[in-house]
Amino acid sequence: MSKTLVVLGSSRSNGETRQMVDYLLSKTDWAFLDLKPLQINHYDYEHKNSDDDFSKIVIPKLLDADRIIVATPVYWYSMSGIMKVFFDRLTDLITINKSEGRQLRGKSLGVISCAAEKTTKDGFYMPFEETANYLGMPYLGSVHGWIDNSEIPESVEKQLDNLIMS
Repeated sequence: MSKTLVVLGSSRSNGETRQMVDYLLSKTDWAFLDLKPLQINHYDYEHKNSDDDFSKIVIPKLLDADRIIVATPVYWYSMSGIMKVFFDRLTDLITINKSEGRQLRGKSLGVISCAAEKTTKDGFYMPFEETANYLGMPYLGSVHGWIDNSEIPESVEKQLDNLIMS
């Protein structure tokens, strides 16, 4: 059985995106990582940030997983800032940590997004798809959801259930 890691990148650790993540976690034994409480510095071309939580905590968790599901709210038609920093720091794995970066090849990547709108704008998932392609990671696809009256709509739950089965 494959190990799945869900990475939450939201400004609210207990927001609506987390509600969708919790739905998945309640039905699986998947691992979970919340980026918000971690000290993850922005990408640095001089690599002076290699002793932060990205190196110490995030990389080992990524390498331990077979499947990585990133979960982000939609902020200004894009992934959250925290998630963007996470993706920028993947650059460390193709520059200074190449041996670890090669270990991402073959791992799968999927995306959960959440917003008030019931759809995303064209191109929202392109950075995720292209990153997966560049790193040699099969792309599992995406689930976009929203919350109605504090509940996940049944149609979104079905999509999340399909993600579990993929």
